[in-house]
Amino acid sequence: MIDIIKQLQHANPALGTTIIVLRPDSRALAGPDALTAEAQAWLDANAPGARLSQERVTLAPYPGGIPLERTVTVMAFSDARHLAAFATAWTADPIPEEEEAS
Repeated sequence: MIDIIKQLQHANPALGTTIIVLRPDSRALAGPDALTAEAQAWLDANAPGARLSQERVTLAPYPGGIPLERTVTVMAFSDARHLAAFATAWTADPIPEEEEAS
């Protein structure tokens, strides 16, 4: 993953140094180029200036495999604390609410 981040930062310096690549099945995504309304509302409230971007990278599907160009979805943040809060809120599995004891 660090290689992907470095590749992205080199290809598009405007992303800055505080970025995260989202998996296609991320619950923050409504599609490859759009956030869910809930994720966007969370960002507006907690990470002003964060932006979603699609970027091209060259990745090998497995070690020793032939690298292929792929499009990845990237979130860029102006502050590392915003990235950490986003990752905690949107990339971890949600904690199920416990049922009330009767």
